[in-house]
Amino acid sequence: MDTPQDNLKWFGEGFDGFPKKLPDDVVECIIFIIDSRLSDVQTRERLQAFQRSLKALENKFLKEYIWQRDSMNLELVREEQQWLLRGRTNYGDSVADEWLIVYFLRELSKEFRDAWIRIYDSDGEFLLIEAANALPKWLNPEVAENRVWINSHRLLIVPLGKEEEPAPLSQVQALHILDTTPARPQQYIKVEREAFHRLNGYPAAISENQHHATLPLPRKVAHILHAHPSYIAPVVEAFYLRDPISIRLLQPDKSKMPLIFPPEDFVDVSVRFTKVLYAQLLGQHWEAPAPWDAALEKLVKADEPTEKAEIGIKLTAGMQMLLSHSIYASHKPTREIALLLEDLETGDDALPTDAEISSWPKREDDEGWLNIDFSEFEKELEGKGSGAKDGFGDKNAQESLKKMVSRFNDFLADNEAGAEGADGVLDPMDEDNDSDAGGRGWDDPEDEDSDSNASQDAQKQKNSKARPKGAAKDSDPETTDDSEDEEADAEYADYEKAYEKFMTLSAAEKAILTDEARELALEQDAEKEEDDEIQKLTQMMEAELFSHGALNVNPKSSHKPGTGLLSGSKGKGRGKGKERMEDINEMDSDGDEELLDEDYNLANNMLQAFKGQAGMAGPAGNMMKAMGVQFPQDKDDEFRGGGSKGKGKAVQR
Repeated sequence: MDTPQDNLKWFGEGFDGFPKKLPDDVVECIIFIIDSRLSDVQTRERLQAFQRSLKALENKFLKEYIWQRDSMNLELVREEQQWLLRGRTNYGDSVADEWLIVYFLRELSKEFRDAWIRIYDSDGEFLLIEAANALPKWLNPEVAENRVWINSHRLLIVPLGKEEEPAPLSQVQALHILDTTPARPQQYIKVEREAFHRLNGYPAAISENQHHATLPLPRKVAHILHAHPSYIAPVVEAFYLRDPISIRLLQPDKSKMPLIFPPEDFVDVSVRFTKVLYAQLLGQHWEAPAPWDAALEKLVKADEPTEKAEIGIKLTAGMQMLLSHSIYASHKPTREIALLLEDLETGDDALPTDAEISSWPKREDDEGWLNIDFSEFEKELEGKGSGAKDGFGDKNAQESLKKMVSRFNDFLADNEAGAEGADGVLDPMDEDNDSDAGGRGWDDPEDEDSDSNASQDAQKQKNSKARPKGAAKDSDPETTDDSEDEEADAEYADYEKAYEKFMTLSAAEKAILTDEARELALEQDAEKEEDDEIQKLTQMMEAELFSHGALNVNPKSSHKPGTGLLSGSKGKGRGKGKERMEDINEMDSDGDEELLDEDYNLANNMLQAFKGQAGMAGPAGNMMKAMGVQFPQDKDDEFRGGGSKGKGKAVQR
């Protein structure tokens, strides 16, 4: 059976089922025994021996280990006429569980050299994600599926063949390659080192992942966790993922159900967590409802540390949610806890006495791993960590941060890095070759554009060769582009210097500069808004003047030079106007352009604008009034008002 595929063929196109995809936070592994000398029965026995060795490793290293959700399991199955081991593990929020599985499988591959192991999660080949900085150019997510295997303690990758198209392998193809050409998979040392760098601290990291704390718990809860410490994981998760129904089940007056674990009869016991579980419980802010709030106050008054009392109350509430909420009824831990409670009710078991509890070992681990010096954190981000021992409580977190910063700095230091990647070269799968019109019966317009661009480039080259030595360089667009590029490079260099100087400042100085930059940006925004408002007013005034013709410099009219408004005026102005119009007539004897009398047009436009005001206030009247000019009455108005004026005159006579 192939691993999860994302390609979906719809009905009528060979539909073979919906695409299979792993759920989130789930890791899956498959193990094949590839040896042509082994029979089918011998292959099965070899896989069973693999299972037994895995069980021995678990007994050796996982005696007190707590899985976040699911423990590691490998089932012997038969798929496509061959035996294999397949297992899935839901690791939840604990990535350490996922890497523990990788560590076990890699260790077993030293003993079983004929075993080929593939491990992946919902993100795909996560081992390659860890080694993204060291991958070869051709190895991208589009081709990586079924190419990454663990064998003989090595990470082996099946490379592309000489004539092979860049595409993922199916499981059948990969197994055929491993069987027929076992030397084809290659070991990339840099990729392997980066992919397995998280395993450097194992197996010591297994025990370092635990945390012990002494907490006040009800006697019944203490009894269950002492008998089965692994139940702490589902209890914490039930509290961590609580919903309104869970909160209601904590309140007997609302749920009308008695509490299975009432917050009373508290005893101090040592509880074993993983660091993730303890952090989840500690970091949750929770307003305890009644009667839990009263129990918390009682514990604090009894001189219990407030933080420990809160964690004890949260843990008890999580146990209550796990046993009372219907969504957890089918879970294995819930059923097992219910059986323990039945034994207590029937008398087959009894709660421990104070003397028995006092004999239980108590352990209180340091919580320094939760502490982070943020000044040291900023230094690590800048790649200038001082190596202070108390800067990071968790050394693994510090190492991970250092590696992340180191990879980022390596990328920035690569002068050839660009938008396509650190090497600036596109992978074959990233190339857009869909513009090939071959076999489609139509031409791609991009080809025409490229041909025209090529001809333009050839013409530019020809012109540049033909240009004399004394020609100005600014006339060459290529030279202009080069100068613009140089200016851009200089500006970017200045930006880099300013940024480096900014990063060396203290946090207080950075805050001051940030506030100043914010104020400057606000001022610029205000100025921009003011400029926009002025521009809007200007456009409105222009529109008003245009509507009245005041800004029409050369209107088309039937006006003849020497007649109209200025024809009746006497003096030097008229003579000059005539002479100027005669000169224009002589210069424009061909008749290609219209005659332009600026004085006439200006006066005519102002009169038209004044006429359009219809006796009301307007821009033309206001402008001329401000200059002390009084407009005469329009001639058309005289004709219209002739009758009334005549009548008036007759009456006067």
